[in-house]
Amino acid sequence: MLFTLINKYASANPKNDILSGLTVALALVPEAVAFAIIAGVNPLVGLYAAFTIGLVTSIAGGRPGMISGATGAIAVVVAPLIALVLEQGATLAQATEYLFAAVILAGFLQILFGVLKLGKFIRLVPHPVFLGFVNGIALVIFAGQIKQFELKDGTWITGEPLMIMLAIAAATMAVIHFLPKITKTVPAILVAVIAGTLAVITLGIETRTVGDIASIKGGFPPFHMPNVPFDLEMLKLIFPFAVTIAAVGLIESLLTLNLVDDLTETTGQPNRESVGQGLANSVTGLFGGMGGCAMVGQSIINVKSGGRGRLSGIVASLALLAFIVYLSEYVEMIPIAVLVGVMMMVVIGTFQWCTLRLFGKVPVLDVITGISVAVITLWTSDLALAVVVGVILSALSFAWESASKIYIKQTQNDNGDNIYKVKGTLFFASKEHFQELFDPKSDTDNVYIDFEDARALDHSAIQAIDKLAERYRRAGKTLHLQHL
Repeated sequence: MLFTLINKYASANPKNDILSGLTVALALVPEAVAFAIIAGVNPLVGLYAAFTIGLVTSIAGGRPGMISGATGAIAVVVAPLIALVLEQGATLAQATEYLFAAVILAGFLQILFGVLKLGKFIRLVPHPVFLGFVNGIALVIFAGQIKQFELKDGTWITGEPLMIMLAIAAATMAVIHFLPKITKTVPAILVAVIAGTLAVITLGIETRTVGDIASIKGGFPPFHMPNVPFDLEMLKLIFPFAVTIAAVGLIESLLTLNLVDDLTETTGQPNRESVGQGLANSVTGLFGGMGGCAMVGQSIINVKSGGRGRLSGIVASLALLAFIVYLSEYVEMIPIAVLVGVMMMVVIGTFQWCTLRLFGKVPVLDVITGISVAVITLWTSDLALAVVVGVILSALSFAWESASKIYIKQTQNDNGDNIYKVKGTLFFASKEHFQELFDPKSDTDNVYIDFEDARALDHSAIQAIDKLAERYRRAGKTLHLQHL
């Protein structure tokens, strides 16, 4: 049965899938704990989400090799829900129940999105927006590592402890960078994590570990229906949050799918991924998880470590569950500095360095769009907002550039009447320029305008043509429209 499972879900190299899955599981632990803290819930809620979402999407999702789990984007979205319920006098346990209900509803919305085959609309995201999204994610991950040097009391690590952490992180990065040049038998990240942990324990180096953040000890996530009143008031409370969770989750997941497509030079299935994400969130809400979506950093770790098949995600999820139930005391020994080194290499691999060479080579508005998306992603962690703003900026940029790309070619017929052949696109942004191309007062008595090589896109185009006809009428001229 085990070999049947491996053959069904593995890529051409099952060993790489298994080893990369173990590597990802180690990287999932501190992130899931950190995101749960951001959301304002128990760390196990984040760990359970990482397990259930990762497992379900690995089996049912549309992008083999992509890793999903609890994410910072979803944590930022659900934190206000927890805070709102707490303000109404509820306990944290009661507020968490509303979170579970919102996540389940968000899952249903994502399933509907996929069933209606709306995932294809991710193709409408322009490349500058995609670059800004990826670079913004890299900067968010980088900022997250800086926070690892902050203590619980709000002060920063200084002196010898700081030097030790930096040295361990640098050594980890060196192993990840240089080991593949020597051998690719095992993932460099896995070697770096194990070697770094053993070195710290053997040498007796005093440094922060995963256990210093929170205990990850727990049992198997129990099936649990959200304990909330199923009435209109409850729905009014959670629905806006459910919509936001669904939207943010799908945007991040589908853009990550595109990124993994580029890294692996293969093609994922966005509609299937939408359904898979919805199933995963519905399931995690029933098993005590906080909700989530695709994880850029862990997906890159998986791909860079050789993970290509669904087996890599399955192994990562099952290994994470094993860590929670059986091996928590060992995982809690992993130095935070080692994981910082791992994530810093993820930042270096994620950031699109080619964008630095684009200045002066692409339209200025494209550069502004990419930078805007990256900055919004970094400062707000609201990926949906960043992408929406980016798409709007790209649309305005396109409209601005297209507005001046409408022109006319003038000829005359045998009667001396002017004939204008319009070329280009007539729409809301080009309507004023279109009017400026004609001068009814000085034109011939009969004028022909040929739209065979032009396109009238919207109602503004029709109004522009009507306005031009009215100008010729007031001038006492006759206007003939052709091929409209």
